[in-house]
Amino acid sequence: MHSTIAKLFAVAAAILTPALADTIHGVAVFTRHGDRTAKLYKYHTTNLGYSQVRDVGAFYRNRYVKKNADHQILGISPDQYQESQLWVSAPDQTIHLESGYNFFEGLYPPLESLDMVLANQKLNNGSDSFAPLNGYQIVHLHGEAPEAPDTIWIKGDDGCPALTSAATMYEQSSEYLSTLDSSRGFYQQFTEILANNLPAANVTYKNAFTIFDLLNVANIHNASVNVPSDKLDQLRYYSDASEFGRAYNRTMPDRAIGGMTLIGGLLQQLNQTISSKGQQKLSLFFGSYMTFFAFFGLTNLTDFSPDFKGCPNYASSIAFELYTEQNMTTFPSNTNDLRVRFLFKNGTDGSLSEVPLFGRKETTLSWADFNTESNARAIKSASVWCARCKTSAGFCSQRGIAPDSTFASATTSATPMATCDKPKLTLAQAGVIGAMTTLGLAALAAAAIFFFVRRGQKTGPAASPTKRTVDSDSESGNGSKAA
Repeated sequence: MHSTIAKLFAVAAAILTPALADTIHGVAVFTRHGDRTAKLYKYHTTNLGYSQVRDVGAFYRNRYVKKNADHQILGISPDQYQESQLWVSAPDQTIHLESGYNFFEGLYPPLESLDMVLANQKLNNGSDSFAPLNGYQIVHLHGEAPEAPDTIWIKGDDGCPALTSAATMYEQSSEYLSTLDSSRGFYQQFTEILANNLPAANVTYKNAFTIFDLLNVANIHNASVNVPSDKLDQLRYYSDASEFGRAYNRTMPDRAIGGMTLIGGLLQQLNQTISSKGQQKLSLFFGSYMTFFAFFGLTNLTDFSPDFKGCPNYASSIAFELYTEQNMTTFPSNTNDLRVRFLFKNGTDGSLSEVPLFGRKETTLSWADFNTESNARAIKSASVWCARCKTSAGFCSQRGIAPDSTFASATTSATPMATCDKPKLTLAQAGVIGAMTTLGLAALAAAAIFFFVRRGQKTGPAASPTKRTVDSDSESGNGSKAA
C-alpha cells in the first residue's frame, strides 16, 4: 500500500479535517508492528522498527494526549500515565509486545522530559526521588497468551481450523492458478539470489509473501543487495494479491474470522468507554497485517479504494474516535449525541485520514449506526469464535464447544462487500510483468541475504499448539511450498 493511496489520503486529509468544536470522549487504535527481520526464520524487531512504532505513539500523543492538542481526549492525563484511563493489549508474542511498549514510549515519554514536578517524589527526609531512566513510565500491557480467550480479539486467525481451511481454498481459485502460471517466468530470475533460502521449485507465486519478504528485508538492511525498484514493486504486488486472497473473500467469510474478532474487540472497548462515562479514554491493540486485510474487506474499504487490498506499511494503524459534535466538558448523558469517526494511517509517514466504512459515503456515523454495522460483522464472544472455527482445542474445551456447533453472528456482511479474488492494483495494470528482465544478481548477494536472515539462528522456530498455518505476523515462521 504505497504511492497511490498515499496521494489519495493526502487529498482526503486536506478536505476532511475534523472541526475543532468536536469533543473526543474516547479512542480505540489498532497498530501493526514496525520493521523486522525476515519471517522465513524466527524473526525480531529491528532498531528501525522500534523507532517506527515509537514515532507513531508520539504522533497519537500529539493528537490525543498532550496539553492543548487540537483533538485531545476529554479529561485524559496529558503527561502522567493513568492506568484507569488506558487499555493496552497485544498477543503474548515478542514482536507484538515490543510494539506495545515502544508505542507507549512515544505516547507517554519519560516523565522528567515532561514535568519535573510530577517526576519527583519527595521523601520524608526531604530528599528527592526520581524513577529510573529519567522517569520512564511503565504501562500495564495485557499480553494475551495463546491459550487465553481474550487473545481472539487481536489474533482471531490463530488456531482456527475453519479459517485455515477457507484460506487454503484460495489456491484452488482460477485467479490463483492463472497468476501461478503466468508469473513463473518472472519468478525464475530470483532463484539464484534465493538459492540459500528456497529451493528453485519453491520460487513461485505460491510463496509470493516469503519471496517478497526475504528480498524486501535484504533491500532495507543489506548494502550488498539491491533489487531494482520496479521488480520489488512487482514482488510486492504479487505478495499483496496472494495474502489478501487468503485473508478475505466475499463468498467465503471464514477467511475473515480474524477481522470479525477485531471488530468485536474494538466494539467492546468503545462500549467500555460509554459504560464508564468516558473514564476509559484510550484503548490500544497491536497485531498483524492479516487482521488488517480481513478488516479492510469486512468493512468495505476495498470499495472506497482497491489499494486497501495492499498490505499496510509497518507501524500502520486504524483509529476509531468516539466524539460529540458539540464542545462539551462532560460525557454526554444520551448516547444519541455520540458519533464515530474512522481514520487510517499508513505507516510512520502517512497522514491520519478519514475514510468511509461499510460502503457508505459519509465518513462519520452515529453511534447507533456504527453499532449496528459493526454487530453485523463482529464475533463478540469466545464461545462463538470456538463454534465458528470448529475447534474444541485449548480454552474451547473448557467451554464444552463442539467443533460442529452453530454460530450466532458474523456469517455475512450487512452490506455487499468487494471481492478480493481479482485484485486490480495500479502496478499490475501498468504491465510490469512482461517488461521485466532477468536480474543479474551475483551469488555473493545470495550469500549475503542468507547471512542476514539466518544470523543469530541455528534452527527454525519451534512448533507450538497454536502455530499459524496461514501467513501472518505471528511468532511462527513462514514456510515455503513447492508449486
